[in-house]
Amino acid sequence: MPPQRVFALPRQQSLLLPAVINPFVQDTKLPKAALIKCVLLGIFLVPIRAILASLVLMVTWPVSVIITFRYPLKGAVEPMTGWRRFLCRRVMAALGRAYYFCMGFRVVVKGKQVTSSEAPILAVAPHSTFFDGIVCVVAGLPSTVSRVENLATPIFGRFVRCLQPVLVSRKDPDSRKNTIQEIEKRAKSGGHWPQVLIFPEGTCTNRSCLITFKQGAFIPGVPVQPVLMRYPNTLVSVCYCNAALTLLLLTLSQLYTTVEIEFLPPHIPTDEEKKSPPLFASRVRETMAQALGVPVTDHTYEDCRLMISAGELTLPMEAGLVEFTKISRKLNLKWDNVRKELEGFASMASSCKGGRITIEEFARFLKLPVNPVLEELFALFDRNGDGTIDFREYVIGVTILCRPANTEDVLRMAFQLFDTDEDEKITREEFTALLRSALGVSDLNMAKLFKEIDADGSGFITFSEFQAFATTHPEYAKLFTTYLELQRYQAIQEARPGELELAGQTSSEEKQEDSTSDKKDD
Repeated sequence: MPPQRVFALPRQQSLLLPAVINPFVQDTKLPKAALIKCVLLGIFLVPIRAILASLVLMVTWPVSVIITFRYPLKGAVEPMTGWRRFLCRRVMAALGRAYYFCMGFRVVVKGKQVTSSEAPILAVAPHSTFFDGIVCVVAGLPSTVSRVENLATPIFGRFVRCLQPVLVSRKDPDSRKNTIQEIEKRAKSGGHWPQVLIFPEGTCTNRSCLITFKQGAFIPGVPVQPVLMRYPNTLVSVCYCNAALTLLLLTLSQLYTTVEIEFLPPHIPTDEEKKSPPLFASRVRETMAQALGVPVTDHTYEDCRLMISAGELTLPMEAGLVEFTKISRKLNLKWDNVRKELEGFASMASSCKGGRITIEEFARFLKLPVNPVLEELFALFDRNGDGTIDFREYVIGVTILCRPANTEDVLRMAFQLFDTDEDEKITREEFTALLRSALGVSDLNMAKLFKEIDADGSGFITFSEFQAFATTHPEYAKLFTTYLELQRYQAIQEARPGELELAGQTSSEEKQEDSTSDKKDD
C-alpha cells in the first residue's frame, strides 16, 4: 500500500469563523410605507417631543447644578448623603423618566433589582445606542464609568456629575489601574456606595450577539447582577449607527418606542471565578446570551478599530474583523502587530474585490507562478477551503505557518538549497537554476526577486540578506519548506518496495510533528 501524504491537522473549532461575522454594522432598510409613515408622524411628533424634552431639560439642569455645587469629583470622594442624595435619587430620577417619556419611550421592567450590598455591580448588555442611558434612570441613577471628556459636554456633562462616575482618562497612563482600583473600592464598600453600572462590552453593537466582556466589572470578585436590554419594536430604529441625527429623528417619529429592561438574579462568583476574572466574565456573558437567545463571539472594541483601519487602507471594513481577543490570546499577538499585518495584507489584496485573495493574486504578490508547491501553501492559509484567503486566515497563517519556518536552522537549510557550491553565497545563476526547476519562475520575475533580496547590490546573496528578507516576507520560508516536504514525499514514493514501509513511517512521524505548527492549544 503506497504511503499517504500527511497534511495539516484538522482545523480547530476555536479558530473557525464566528456565528456573527460583523456585530458592529446595522443595515436598516425602511420599506416605502414605513418611511412615509415616519415622515407623516414626524411632522407632528418631532416638534412636540422636542419642545417637551427641552422643557424637562430646562428644569433638570438647575437641579443638577444645585446637587453638584462645590462637590468634589476627584480625590477622597465620598458618596452623596442628605439632601444631595434625595435630590439625585428621587428628583433627578423622576425628571429622567419624564425626559424619556417625552421622547416617546415606553419602559417595561422585568425582574427585581437587588440592593448594593447584595450585588454591588450591574452589568448591562447588549449596548447598542446612546438611548441605553435609560437603564441608569430605571436603576435609580447608580454610579457609572465615564470618560473625563464627558464632564465637559454642555448640559449633559452636569447630569453625569450627579452620578459620581468612575472617571477614565486617555491621557493618564495609570488610568486603567486607577479605574479598577476605584471600582473595587466602591464594590467592596459593603453598601456604603451605590451600585456601579457598567456596559462590559465596552462599545456599541447591533445586538445580534454578545461580544467579549471587558474584565473591569469582574476583577473585584463580588456578586454581579446581569441586566438585559431589549428593543422589541417592529421598526428597528434604536440601534447604533454612524448617523446619530438620523437615529434620533427616526426614533422621535414613531408613536412610541418600547424598551425592556430585565434584571436577572445576581451571579455570585465561585472561588475559581474570583481568581479568574476572564472566566467570571465569560460565565456571566453565557448566562445573559442564553436569556437573550443570541450567540457569543470573541469580537472586541479592537476589532472595531481594525475595521476602521481596513477602510482607511481601501479594504472592505469587514476585512478587519478577526475576533481580536481570541486571536491575540491564542497567537500571542498585540494590536500593533495585527495592524501591521493588515497593512501587508492590504498591499496584497488592494486589487481584489471584497478584500479576499485568490491563488492568482497570492502568486502575483510572491512573484511566482501557480504550481503545486504554491497551491500547497495556499491551501494551508485557506482554512475554510473556499478558494480565497481573508485577513483573518492571513493573520493565522502567517503566525502559525510562516513565523515558525523562519528559525535560523530552517533558513540555513533553505539557503543551502540555493548555495550549490557551498561558498556561503548565492549567485544569480544558482538562484535562477533552483527557482526555474523547482517553482517554474520566469527569468523576468527571478531578476526582480533576486534584486529585492540582494540589498547591497553586490551581485550575490549572503545568508544575512537571505535571513533579513525571510523575516519581512515569512511566506517564502514556508514556501521552501513545503517544497522540501514535497521532494521528500516524492522520494519515498520512488523507494524500493522493501524500503517503502519504513520510509513511510519515518516521513509520517516527522510530518506529524511539523503539522502541529498549524494547531494551537484550546
